[in-house]
Amino acid sequence: MTLPGGVVFDCDGVLVDSEPHSVAAWLAVLRHLGHPAGAAQVERCTGLGFIPTRRALTDLGPLPPPEELWPALLAALEESFRHRLVVFDDALGVLAACERSGVPVAVASASPRERLDLTLAVAGLSGRFPVSVGGDEVPEGKPAPDVYLRAATLLAVDPERCVAVEDSPTGAAAAVAAGMRVLGVARRPGEAAALQLVGAEVVDRLDPAALGL
Repeated sequence: MTLPGGVVFDCDGVLVDSEPHSVAAWLAVLRHLGHPAGAAQVERCTGLGFIPTRRALTDLGPLPPPEELWPALLAALEESFRHRLVVFDDALGVLAACERSGVPVAVASASPRERLDLTLAVAGLSGRFPVSVGGDEVPEGKPAPDVYLRAATLLAVDPERCVAVEDSPTGAAAAVAAGMRVLGVARRPGEAAALQLVGAEVVDRLDPAALGL
């Protein structure tokens, strides 16, 4: 297998187990606001990013404008992270293999820059990624390909020579649309079929060999 020109990682659910923290943060804020959405409604928004999630939850009940809601959500997330943000060992193994092989790496996240920086900092990963792109730094968020195309541009690597690592169908669809080979990691039962449906090659655990490293 040919060595990839670059590897572009999603962050939440791929590098770190942050989704439970994200759900907890949203629920804490929603409870404070008296909003009717519960865990099931929030979990259905996994991988969408802040603005699309807010839009979806607004269909269930009114929410403050983004500029008021975002600081409260970020504070709740930081509080939840203090109860231990888990970094996935298999992702660290792939990242180390990229570094050994000289393959450039990037992060392409649906999260806004503030949240992405917070997550990488708490996880101790800030210095490992010379390139990162937040969902608020491109015209359209996932499932549009913009974050992945931007990451490839900053890496100076053709998207078709990149491997994207994703865990959500929304993110995988974005990477496929960017022209990248997509490795989908199905960390929970029942996720594989949805990832395959959008064109990802599915594994249940990341391994350097699966990326051609």
